[in-house]
Amino acid sequence: MKLIAAQATNTPATAENGTENGVLFIANDANPLESNLAGIKTIVLNFPKFTDGRAFTQAVMLRKRAGFTGEIRATGDVLVDQLQQMARSGFDVAELRADQDLAAGQRQLDRYSEFYQADVVQKAPHFANNASKVAA
Repeated sequence: MKLIAAQATNTPATAENGTENGVLFIANDANPLESNLAGIKTIVLNFPKFTDGRAFTQAVMLRKRAGFTGEIRATGDVLVDQLQQMARSGFDVAELRADQDLAAGQRQLDRYSEFYQADVVQKAPHFANNASKVAA
């Protein structure tokens, strides 16, 4: 996952859906499956508050149900503590809140290389991956 400092980008946090140059901004309360993804390269999902996790669900829906393979970017109230879950939910880029440290965020992402449970990135649970390696 790529990390960006909040002041390094001009990504607008928007409350309404909108498309601009192949970038789709999806409102936090919108159903992402209702969006037209034709020609979309990047989808921006906003976290209005760090306690509002609807963008996690939106990212999973975009990856698993809509089959979206482009970039999904997290903006808004994005904290270092959320980065592992964002990566596992299908986010590619996280724009950290201004008071968050990029180095701390990278350490958080580097902390675990594998997870026991399956997720959007790792389709099978860890034990199933190990079983197939032993059988080979």
